[in-house]
Order: sequence, then structure tokens, then C-alpha cells
Amino acid sequence: MAVDWEQRVDLAGLRNDRLARAREALQQTDLGALLLFDPNNIRYVTSTHIGEWARDKNARFALLPRTGPPLLWDFGSAARHHQMYAPWLPPENFRGGVTAMRGAMPMETGVPGRMAEVILHELRERDLAGEPLGIDMTDMVSLQALQAAGLETTDGSQAMLAARTIKTDDEIALLDHAAAIVDAVYEQIYRTLRPGITERQVVAEAHKLLFELGSEQVEAINAVSGDRCIPHPHVFSDRLLRPGDQAFFDIIHSFMGYRTCYYRTFCVGGANQAQVDAYKQCREWLDDAISLVRPGATTAEIASVWPTAEELGFESEEACFGLQFGHGLGVGLYESPMISRLHSLDRPVEIQEGMVFALETYCPAKDGVSAARIEEEIVVTPDGGRVLTRFPAQELLVTGRQYVRGADLVAAGDGALAADVL
Repeated sequence: MAVDWEQRVDLAGLRNDRLARAREALQQTDLGALLLFDPNNIRYVTSTHIGEWARDKNARFALLPRTGPPLLWDFGSAARHHQMYAPWLPPENFRGGVTAMRGAMPMETGVPGRMAEVILHELRERDLAGEPLGIDMTDMVSLQALQAAGLETTDGSQAMLAARTIKTDDEIALLDHAAAIVDAVYEQIYRTLRPGITERQVVAEAHKLLFELGSEQVEAINAVSGDRCIPHPHVFSDRLLRPGDQAFFDIIHSFMGYRTCYYRTFCVGGANQAQVDAYKQCREWLDDAISLVRPGATTAEIASVWPTAEELGFESEEACFGLQFGHGLGVGLYESPMISRLHSLDRPVEIQEGMVFALETYCPAKDGVSAARIEEEIVVTPDGGRVLTRFPAQELLVTGRQYVRGADLVAAGDGALAADVL
């Protein structure tokens, strides 16, 4: 956190840099302004945040014109709070406003029409009413109201994604700290993962520690174990962990708006050879991808080292999308670049210094039950990729057993392996 006795994250610089990048991206288009409903984009441009309850409601909106500061219409008294505590924008640019709220305020309430007229008025004041209005996301009621007001609406999401692609030093510092929080959570999981604990209990304890360490949102924690590993369900359950289970977790949370996507795999009590082999292969696929990360490389090069859908037992790349995967990280979980065999081989994107993205791989075990899942977050430096995620993952970790002195690996019966010092 910020202190007076060390230079850490420059929050004022962060605000200024993000707004400058958004405006530069807007000026590279033919759009007159951007209308933003996505909380990630609103935070990026206005540096305001009113809680995660607002994420799925489309309850606030911001207008970024080609020139001048952005305007924000917020939920009720939140606008008054910004006027008092957010001096980086003019107080008059924070206003109360009401949206269609994903259709909960339909056209007959008059609310969507008033919202459209307010936006039209601001565009007219800036001689932008005749220019295309880029929108990042919205509901159909709001879109119809904007069009009924005579506004030409089009996609604005690409401009914002372009602005967010290259991270500043301060953004990288926040992403690094977000990952550090998850490092600590995996240490807790490693120490507490035992036979008799449920996936749900692991998730509950992880939530608690995340919030204690400064997380402001836990978007999801996937906890997958035992016979739930194949196929990958992307959700936790109330399953009771048993000796010999393989279990993997994905922790997705936000620190000061910056996210993680961070898988780790463990075995409980011991690991059979199929589990060890699957983990080794999963790690090899991931390391092969990481080794290719450097400025000037392409997403096609990274995707090319991953197995095909057919090699994984799927009929198409769509059917196994996300199992061998890369995606940008920032104020959003999915930013540019996106990397997969589905699209990257034919439509490659150049890797640039300052990008931050996650690379994740999955390998089912030959026992037909277990699977390994590993993910690392990478920042692109002039010399290649630097890994932000630090909890050990080069070898499969075994939890919940008595340590055996005198050997790194000892037989645990029936072809299993047990770890001494992990």
C-alpha cells in the first residue's frame, strides 16, 4: 500500500497514464466518443469503483469524448462521494444517473430514453452528435434507446482493449502484488489439503485469506479433484477429498482492480505414476510456451507447441477451448492477446514488451480419472518473459502425508509415490 517513506505504486501517475492511453486509442479510430458500461473500462478511465455488486447491473456509465475529461453518471449518492474524494476529475463531471439496468427499467419507464437524451446533449455540446458512438457493452433496451435518439452506435470495445494491452510499470506492480496474494493462498492450501476436507472448505478458507490480504473481489475459485478432473468442469463442489486424489485450483481475484488467473495442481497423500506423468507433460507444454515469449514473437508460435484437440481426445478445438490457452490480464480477466489453437495459428498477433498474459495447460492422466492443470502469469520484458506467479510448480506437490526422512521419493505402495521435502 502507499506510504510516505517509500516510492511504491504512483497512483496519480496510474490514473493519468490510463486516461491518456484510452484517449490515444480513441483518437486512432473514427469514433467521436466512447460510451462505457463495463466496470473495468469505467475504472480504467475514471479511476472510480463502487463495489463489485455493480458489476452485473449496467447501473453506471461514462462518456469519454475525443477531447476534455470523461463524464461519469453513477448510481445515486456515489456521484456525490466522487465529488468529495476523487479530485482528479472536475466535480461537475460526476453526476447521478440511471440506466436501463439490463432491461429492469424498460422503455415504458422513460428511463432509457432520458439516459439517451443526456448522452445526446453532451455530444451536441462537443459537436460530436454526428460522429459514431463506440459502446463497449450494453443491454438491448439501452441500445434501442440510443438508436431511437438518432445516435449512430458501433463497437467501442476494441479501442478500450487496445488501450489496455500494454501495461505501465505501475499496472505491472499491481498485477505482481495480486499474484503475491495468491502465492500465500496456495501455501495455505498446500498445508491444509488433507483427506476429509471438501473442495468447498478449501474455497471458503481461500476466500477468507484473500480478503484478509487485500483482495477487493474474488471472482472465482475453481476446485476440481478426483474423478471430477476429467472432464474439466471449471467449478468447485462439495466433494470430499480422499487419499490418492489429484486436485487442481484456479484463483481469480482482484487487487486494486488488477486480476489473477493462477492454476496449481496437488496430489493428496500420494501420487501414482499416471498422475506424475500427466503433470510432467502438462509442465512441459507450459514451459515450451513460456520459452517462446519475447518481443517480436507471435501468438501462433506459442499456440503451435500445444497439443491438438484430437491429441487430447476432443473432436474440435471449440470442444476443448480453454484447456491449452493464453489470455491477457489487467483490469479485465480476458484482455489482449488471446492465444489458442482455435484462432492464433491463422491470425497471429505480435507479442510486445509490456504485455501481461496468463498461459495455462491441462493434461488428463492415463488412469482415466486424474488430470493436471498449471498456469503462469507472464510479463513481457525486452529479454523475454518474466513469471509473476511464484508458488512452486515445476514438480507435482504431494500434501497430507507423514514426511519420510532420507529420500526425496519413496514407495508408498501399489505404485504410488510419496514426497519427502517438497
